[in-house]
Amino acid sequence: MTARPNLILSSLDVERLERLIDSMAHKPTPAVSALEEELVRAEVVAPKDVPPTVVTMNSTVRFDVEHTGESFCMTLVYPKDVDDSGDKISVLSPVGSALLGLAQGDSIDWIKPGGGPLKVRIKEVVYQPERAGEFHR
Repeated sequence: MTARPNLILSSLDVERLERLIDSMAHKPTPAVSALEEELVRAEVVAPKDVPPTVVTMNSTVRFDVEHTGESFCMTLVYPKDVDDSGDKISVLSPVGSALLGLAQGDSIDWIKPGGGPLKVRIKEVVYQPERAGEFHR
């Protein structure tokens, strides 16, 4: 596994994600622990100071799984916003928490559910609320 890239998170996202984690304190899971680790290591900035190429909550991201060549375009959402459309990914999923805070061009390794490493590379942040001026979503 390679070194993990730097993360940038908006203070608004961190506040909401901490509330989500607190609401799940009675049933800790590996997904919640992984998200907590990401929050601890991130640089937290005001929403207006988030660079336009960083993945924030409710961002739509085009990313590739490097060893398979698969490409996906998905929106990173809170668990309550996941639906059957197949184009949303929960921040509590392994790839969801891995994408949060990354910038275009970054890649990250993580262990897939059945075991074995995967590498994901951010190709494009198609939509980012902060870039669109939506600071209070």
